[in-house]
Amino acid sequence: MPARTLVALSILSLLLPLSAVAAEPPYVDIERGLTAEQLHETGLESLSPGQLQALNALLRARSADTVKETKADASREQATQDRGWLVGLDDKPVKAHLKGAVDGWEPGTVFELDNGQHWKVLKGRHALPRTMTAPEVVLVPGIAGRWFLQFDEDQPKARVYLIN
Repeated sequence: MPARTLVALSILSLLLPLSAVAAEPPYVDIERGLTAEQLHETGLESLSPGQLQALNALLRARSADTVKETKADASREQATQDRGWLVGLDDKPVKAHLKGAVDGWEPGTVFELDNGQHWKVLKGRHALPRTMTAPEVVLVPGIAGRWFLQFDEDQPKARVYLIN
């Protein structure tokens, strides 16, 4: 057997099980999945053929919707995983005012903002040239979900994380 044929067969043998998993399971009419006793207990045996057909149509549609939702959820999850270290780059900067006065920061310093958020310094240490009262700050998103608190473009940023 030529090498190309062997490679094609090998690839096909790998893909067939995947296509079976990805395929939607066929809907089975409810009366076919229940015993006679279960049909009696649920009252389904008393339905007319038209009512049973309508019930199966509703359940088939709901089953299809559930499959679509599951696939959409899986697709969103995969997109998030594919973004990996890019998580956070879609975030926008947050502008707010600091409550109180600040003269610098170090790891563990908590900044309370006028929007109710509390941010804690993870990395960075800096003494400001002068004490600032209720200064405007900008929280700048970085890669991999990192955030940086900035008082002034000319000053270093504090690496922070949201604690509330």
